[in-house]
Amino acid sequence: MEQVALRAEAGRETGSRASRRLRRENKVPATVYGRGLDGLSIAIDRRELYGALHTDAGLNAVIQLEVDGTTYTTVAREIQRHPVRTEINHIDFVQISLDEIIEAVVGIEYVGEPAGALEGGIVETISNTVTVEALPMAIPSEILLDISALGVGDSLRISDLPELDGVTYVDDPDSPLVTVVIPRLLVEEVEEDEEAIAEYDEEGNLIEPVAADEEPDEEDEG
Repeated sequence: MEQVALRAEAGRETGSRASRRLRRENKVPATVYGRGLDGLSIAIDRRELYGALHTDAGLNAVIQLEVDGTTYTTVAREIQRHPVRTEINHIDFVQISLDEIIEAVVGIEYVGEPAGALEGGIVETISNTVTVEALPMAIPSEILLDISALGVGDSLRISDLPELDGVTYVDDPDSPLVTVVIPRLLVEEVEEDEEAIAEYDEEGNLIEPVAADEEPDEEDEG
């Protein structure tokens, strides 16, 4: 996992009014806590923060946060975004140790064309992420999962993810991730066709077809 350097300013004012003023100055209010810190209020340049969170490591980058001459080893957590513009309004950093296991959410990239796609199936993604535990520098930037062998009705679960050195999957092994299904419209068309060819008697009861080698029952003539 990549380490990223990021500078921050300490001593920012707290409160919504002060936070709005910081955002107008193109800065992001933030907090550092953990490992003995009660909560250090800081401010970060928005462009520098964007660069730190958009390396190959993404949101799981180990960030060496420099605050007034002191460097804290951290990871980003609890990111609050603007509901419309999606820009970061506030972010928390958790101080960590590089030799202690932490928990992180990692993205899954599905690779390959499923065999079931040739049969008219489509890929239905149930989850694009998985929670893992690992040392900070062992957390993968992403996890690749080959779906080329999936036929219609097949699925892959957490337990099908590849084994990675030093990485433990936290989520339920039976949790589904991806499946190949027949499109809903096609299923409805088949059901409609079946209804169209069905025969009913005058009372609305379905008439069961008679096999070719079966003779219909004849009433006894007494």
